[in-house]
Amino acid sequence: MDSDLAEAVSALKSAFDQRKISVRFDKAEPTQIENLRKTLKVPARYRSFLAAADPVDVETVTPVERVRFIPAAKLAEEQVGYAIPAEGAEPMPGWRKSWIIVARSALLGDPYFLDISKLDAEGDCPLFTTMTGTDQLKPELCASSLQQFLRILAASMEVASGFGDALMDDDDERTFRETLAPRIKTIDSAALRAGHWT
Repeated sequence: MDSDLAEAVSALKSAFDQRKISVRFDKAEPTQIENLRKTLKVPARYRSFLAAADPVDVETVTPVERVRFIPAAKLAEEQVGYAIPAEGAEPMPGWRKSWIIVARSALLGDPYFLDISKLDAEGDCPLFTTMTGTDQLKPELCASSLQQFLRILAASMEVASGFGDALMDDDDERTFRETLAPRIKTIDSAALRAGHWT
């Protein structure tokens, strides 16, 4: 794992420690990672993430979203019904084969996915989300790279620590998003402009 990605993983782990939220990262088996490369075309940077920090039981918690990562062992089955048709069914209309689901909203169930059609020289790509169950899929940029996605999640967790665990009303949610926005701007201005987090 390169140093930028390692720092982003470390920042996310620190955010969990700060919030005293129990998570479990592990190391995916090399044969499992190779199989994901062959079958799903999982890009190099995400494979290195799985090799060093497979998110076996990892869910971020903020007042406005919970992002639950999918561990390497379940990545292939998570694609069924989307890019891979369920038995006797068609793939999800509008879903592209270049989209690989790597996490889900634990609140709404919407997928967070890599778009491998936009790979960079380092084998990284942007992450998007989209609402499912609608007439048309409208992908929304979450982060320009995996490293930035992890940093945004870490920043969100850090900002959330100032809000406690009480139920939030609309004003609290707006305040959280306004507090988070400058942090996202320094991490990934394109993600801030896309508006998913704010």
